[in-house]
Amino acid sequence: MQVAVEFIYETSFSISDERLYVCWLTSCANKFKATSIDLAIAFMDDDALHTLNVKHLNHDTLTDIITFDDSVGTDIVANVAISIDRVFSNAQKFSQTTENELIRVISHGLLHCLGFNDKTEIEKERMKEAEDVCIELFHVERKRSHYVS
Repeated sequence: MQVAVEFIYETSFSISDERLYVCWLTSCANKFKATSIDLAIAFMDDDALHTLNVKHLNHDTLTDIITFDDSVGTDIVANVAISIDRVFSNAQKFSQTTENELIRVISHGLLHCLGFNDKTEIEKERMKEAEDVCIELFHVERKRSHYVS
């Protein structure tokens, strides 16, 4: 599988092990039958993501993620913008670790590219189940990475 993942930091936040996240995203993509991945994931603050939300989606609300999906079939191509402020706030609100909330949000963006939606209650349930699979894959990948040098 061809994999290209770029992390863009527009805040002081950064991922400590980008390689782990790339391996994990590859595992998720394989699990859900993607054939390639080309992602740019930008981490920003609430204000920056709110500006994108108003400008591109005409939504005057705060959100944790916006996915600009240019995927074709099972070839995943997307620009993903994540509010790190929302990730931290939602982690606290939902009694999650920041890491689990972050991987849930990234999973959510990837799953949208794979055809998952979250408009109806049934779609939301299906999305949550798929997010849970991705979260589990992250922890499996992390364990694996501890044994590989």
